[in-house]
Amino acid sequence: MAADPVPELLFDGQCPDCGRRQVDLPDTLPDVGDDFDWDLRDYDGFRLFMLQELAARFPERRRWTPADVEVALVEVLAFALDQLSDSLDRAAAESYLESARRPESLRRLLKLIGYDVAGLAKRLRDKPFDTLGEAESKVALSATDITYFDNWWLDHPEKMDQARLDGPRAIHDQHRMVTLGDFEVRLEEHPLVLRAHAWERWDGAWSTVHVAIIPWQRLGLDADGVYSDAVWAETAAFHAERALYLAARADLPSVRAVLYPYLEAYRMVGQEVVLEAAVEVGIQIIVSIQVDADYFQSEIRHAVDRALGTGPGGFFEPGRLRFGEDLWASDLYQVLMALDGVNNVCLNRFKRLGDGFSDQSASGRIALEGLEVAICDNDPLRPARGYFTLALHGGRKG
Repeated sequence: MAADPVPELLFDGQCPDCGRRQVDLPDTLPDVGDDFDWDLRDYDGFRLFMLQELAARFPERRRWTPADVEVALVEVLAFALDQLSDSLDRAAAESYLESARRPESLRRLLKLIGYDVAGLAKRLRDKPFDTLGEAESKVALSATDITYFDNWWLDHPEKMDQARLDGPRAIHDQHRMVTLGDFEVRLEEHPLVLRAHAWERWDGAWSTVHVAIIPWQRLGLDADGVYSDAVWAETAAFHAERALYLAARADLPSVRAVLYPYLEAYRMVGQEVVLEAAVEVGIQIIVSIQVDADYFQSEIRHAVDRALGTGPGGFFEPGRLRFGEDLWASDLYQVLMALDGVNNVCLNRFKRLGDGFSDQSASGRIALEGLEVAICDNDPLRPARGYFTLALHGGRKG
């Protein structure tokens, strides 16, 4: 910038005490014309515009060649302006999610909407952190991890494009349990929860949310957790994806201990949540089956055991029946009559276990309510958990 003008005091010789201040002001700048195309962004556009200005300012000159000093200066300026314009466009593009090209810019923009893509990849032991151990994956991101992740992204730009899509979608995911329906839906997403039922109870000073669940393999809420490899792997991935604490498998954490960090992270502030177990109702069933003449009775017995069992697809598979869902004899007829080799079915006894409950084979309905869930494990060592007795007629012996 030009220096400010320095005033000068002049005395014309009349009065020694009188003088005048004189300032030499610079010439006023010429008006900027409005014919400049502000959309110019490339070398050709800048070069053409400056050559047109030269031709307009010096109309007497009819010929301009690349060897002229003026043309050479124009081309050098056009080259510099083209680089500056490209740098400006690149810098502006890094401010938007769709156009950001640098890994650090994309990570920063995604983190502004709550999507920590690098931290999520490390917790899930996804690439490039797929070689980390379980303990290492739970450690917070370090500067080395971030640099490693950015370099991996530069080698796999398709993963950056995928993150552009996944980040905004994650905004629509519900991250809080607000309504009773939220508690049921969110808890049933956990690998250890088969069914969940929530209700609200006034405790005299405030309302408490109570949630009854049917855990995996009907484990007790506070019993030692002995989980299969597949279920534990799903649970570990579920907690890692949401950055939730998970106790070591060797400590045999109970279902309540595993679910507690999940509830603490997703419940509303000041909202107390109490986990409760389902009320399991043992069912006694005695059924007579007419076997087709071309089938062995042993085949039908095995088929009925599977159809009414607690294994995958069985009628009494844990989690298949909902809380308070009535048990209907018609559903049993439908399951048994669908088996090959079964000609006819007669339900001789259909009741809740206990002398205080009557047989419902005539009415065809065992009424359940509230937190009650029908069970029939058919385990001779635990008859209180329900059992069924088969009387097979016809067919082949063996």
